[in-house]
Amino acid sequence: MSAAKRIALVSGGNRGIGYEICRQLAKHGLFVVLTARDAAKGKAAVKALHQEGFELEFHRLDVTSCRSIRACVAAVAERRGRIDVLVNNAGILADLRGSRFLDSKLETYRDTLEANLFGPLQLAQAVIPVMKAHRYGRIVNLSSGLGQLSEMGAGTPAYRISKTALNALTRILSAEFKDNNILVNAMCPGWTRTGMGGESAPRTPEQAADTAQWLATLPDDGPSGGFFRDRKAISW
Repeated sequence: MSAAKRIALVSGGNRGIGYEICRQLAKHGLFVVLTARDAAKGKAAVKALHQEGFELEFHRLDVTSCRSIRACVAAVAERRGRIDVLVNNAGILADLRGSRFLDSKLETYRDTLEANLFGPLQLAQAVIPVMKAHRYGRIVNLSSGLGQLSEMGAGTPAYRISKTALNALTRILSAEFKDNNILVNAMCPGWTRTGMGGESAPRTPEQAADTAQWLATLPDDGPSGGFFRDRKAISW
């Protein structure tokens, strides 16, 4: 591995958009640490990408476990010397299909926030000190148009709230760490053909992952604290 390669850590990289983000970052020349909660699936994903000629490694990561987050970041930082890019891709859609607010359960909100907000939050807390030491960092938060306050609607309330909160976290991190050359942005991948999005979704994982790859490799004068879809700024 070239010493000049940037190191990218991607959560939930074993399938769907996360897998394609890993592929595109590796194709762009980064060394990718693909993480997943299921070790067998994560290792299989890395093996498939190795067969395409890309440089990656697997590390187990459960974003709902503080211990797992700390262990993963510490191991990668020790092994690779740095972490330049964090892509917070892992997330869940726990709301029942067609769910409405009065039918929702508190445990659904708790489970959703644990994965979709607290996971990225704790990963950022663990990774940013490593980035600050090298005065370089790019953090990409996989959000959703369902979290836009400007277009907020009914349905899937827990998921919507978690993504709105993730957007707020994006703005907070950007404001606090931009002077350290750590650029933090959120993106909406759009309705994508994945296990979560379903087969009827109009967008491919390749299309969805492009904006994440772009944000993960921004130049030092690139945007921070923005919300993007297809490389274009969208409203919060």
